[in-house]
Amino acid sequence: MANNPKAAPVTFDMGYIDRVRALLNSRPGGDIKSPLAHVRTYGCQQNVSDSERIKGMLAQMGFGFTEEPEQADLILFNTCAVREHAEDRVFGNVGALKSIKRRRPGTLIALCGCMVQQEHVAEKIKNSYPFVDLIFGPHVIHRFPELLYNALAGSKRVIEIPDSDGTIVEDLPVRRDGNFKAWLSIMYGCNNFCTYCIVPYVRGRERSRDPERILEEARELVKSGYKEITLLGQNVNSYGKGEEHGVDFPELLKRINDIPGDFLIRFMTSHPKDATPRLFDTIAQCEKVARHFHLPFQAGSNRILKLMNRGYTREQYLELIDYARSVIPGISFTSDVIVGFPGETREDFEQTLDLIRRVGFTSLFTFIYSPRKGTPAARMEDPVPHEVKTQWFREMTTLQEEIAAAHSASMVGTVRRALIEDAGDGFLEARLSENIVVRVEGDRSLIGNFAMVEITGARSWILTGKILNTL
Repeated sequence: MANNPKAAPVTFDMGYIDRVRALLNSRPGGDIKSPLAHVRTYGCQQNVSDSERIKGMLAQMGFGFTEEPEQADLILFNTCAVREHAEDRVFGNVGALKSIKRRRPGTLIALCGCMVQQEHVAEKIKNSYPFVDLIFGPHVIHRFPELLYNALAGSKRVIEIPDSDGTIVEDLPVRRDGNFKAWLSIMYGCNNFCTYCIVPYVRGRERSRDPERILEEARELVKSGYKEITLLGQNVNSYGKGEEHGVDFPELLKRINDIPGDFLIRFMTSHPKDATPRLFDTIAQCEKVARHFHLPFQAGSNRILKLMNRGYTREQYLELIDYARSVIPGISFTSDVIVGFPGETREDFEQTLDLIRRVGFTSLFTFIYSPRKGTPAARMEDPVPHEVKTQWFREMTTLQEEIAAAHSASMVGTVRRALIEDAGDGFLEARLSENIVVRVEGDRSLIGNFAMVEITGARSWILTGKILNTL
């Protein structure tokens, strides 16, 4: 794989957007009826952000959007490669599109994202899913209009999966999914090469955006009324490493925090080996940065952490937690944890349970180890039966539910500032700075506003409350 993290940013070329629009308008009835696109996203927040760029380009090319694949002229799946289950879901859903293609041969079907960047997956799609017209990897999202034009204008399948680290392309159009919460990518790729993870192989090496372009985008979001901005990167803590501008992640946080306006800053994801006391000191000094930190620990055993190539020990992780709590009272921690990594023993697993008890996470994203072809862990001996791993998983989730329930009960009676969101079932959700959700009643006109919320009850880890006043 190429390694060119300091490649100069590329400015997006609008030329093919105009050519696609002209091609669509030249079709019978094209100047009357807008074609419809169905875009489905799998995986992480970075994929969601990528899909917002894809939809931005589609909108400028003249597409409208539909949630129903059967109504779409273009069906695009933006895929994820992190877990086997995600790939299985994609293959199942792509297979179901065959009947749509049979009924409506003119429907164009496209696959993009991390999953198709894997050579063995791309080969499977080429050979087993001939009705897929367009396949492209995450490194060439900025070339989507060109690739779509070629697919629409030609009779052959279009496949573009370069083996490169990609580049940074500025000024891509964007069609955001929300109107008060926004994703803001600050960097791409990953240099960590955890032995279980496919991301560096499909997303390429780390490359950071210019801080002034990030600040420009953040100012525009605040000006447009966004109340929550989430900074994205595979490892935001390593933002700016090796760059001539000299701006690291704590400094970037400070600069965004200094933008005038009432908004909240979140970020993900962080790697413990690059989280420093200075970062926590900066968060403590920035009133707009959320009092929540997602810090994946993955395993509580030093032996397993070494096998994972994580670059820190459990002792170092716990020191970070203690320091953060000393300078940011009330900060909440969430994390990722893998159960059943190859070679993990019951003793190793007990150390994971112990770390969970000691930290007291507000929530965990928990996974049974899923081998990824092409990663070192996939070649490791894995003698523990899946049934045992499943039992460990249940033990861990039960423990976390008990911890979350106790934490929720301790919050009853407090009054907190929160951002009001739609729960989708007639209720609203009030999301605290600590990323804890309180279920409330209220008029939908409150969505997207900050409010003071009294927490009135806790059932297990679910909090209920009432809105006292908006801010």
